[in-house]
Amino acid sequence: MLDDFFVRALLVSVGIGAVAGPLGCFLLWRRMAYFGDTMAHSALLGVALGIILGTSPIVSVFAIVFIAALSLLFLQKVVHLASDTLLGLLSHSALALGVVILALSGSTLGHGLLSYLFGDVLAVTRGDLIVVWAGGLVCLAVLAYIWRPLVALTVHEDLARAEDSPVERSQIIYMILIAGAVAAGMKVVGVLLIVALLIIPAAAAQSLSRTPEQMAVLAAVIGMLASSGGMYGSLVLDTPSGPTIVVMALILFLVSLVIRPLSRVLESVQ
Repeated sequence: MLDDFFVRALLVSVGIGAVAGPLGCFLLWRRMAYFGDTMAHSALLGVALGIILGTSPIVSVFAIVFIAALSLLFLQKVVHLASDTLLGLLSHSALALGVVILALSGSTLGHGLLSYLFGDVLAVTRGDLIVVWAGGLVCLAVLAYIWRPLVALTVHEDLARAEDSPVERSQIIYMILIAGAVAAGMKVVGVLLIVALLIIPAAAAQSLSRTPEQMAVLAAVIGMLASSGGMYGSLVLDTPSGPTIVVMALILFLVSLVIRPLSRVLESVQ
């Protein structure tokens, strides 16, 4: 029989996977996979500040990630540079600043910090479980609410603005959701791997979907399968939970590459 701590870890992982998949769809559609890396590196700065200030790292990570996302939106309007250039600037600057702050404080890469980098899902509490599932349901509800404006923005930004679609508000809300996902996913797969949970399930769902809504649902399902499969895999193989979850997501992505051509062959035969 599985221990209570493993059941809690499994449920938390599945909750994160269900939320990360749909959120990651827009990163793929807008070709902003590098945006995820920027958020992860910003999260490292949030962890450093949380350790220095003695506050909850989850709160500081959420705040810093959200500030970084808003900074990107602001710089895109006032600085005439390509988005990938701005993302690189923010990403590496946040990472370097976090390392410098940790060095000045005398902190080292001990177990506590490593758990934030690569996750420590087996240490989740009942409170974490409640927060992840309650927050995840709210996140999905909000994403459903801003779905149409985000899709319109993705298809044609200028046309969406011309039709008075709430573009700016939708972007800011989406950034808040991403910040929340990164902060919550930190305990499951760590800030260095949460980007993979945002991108890989969405990429796997893309080749199997015909509509944006279908892709979002499939991404959520694949995210949950990767999380649960990765947890059981880590139990059987005695490997770190976070990286194993990402490896399972990769396996599902590779499977999706086979399923799509196979389904086309079967359709042509029929």
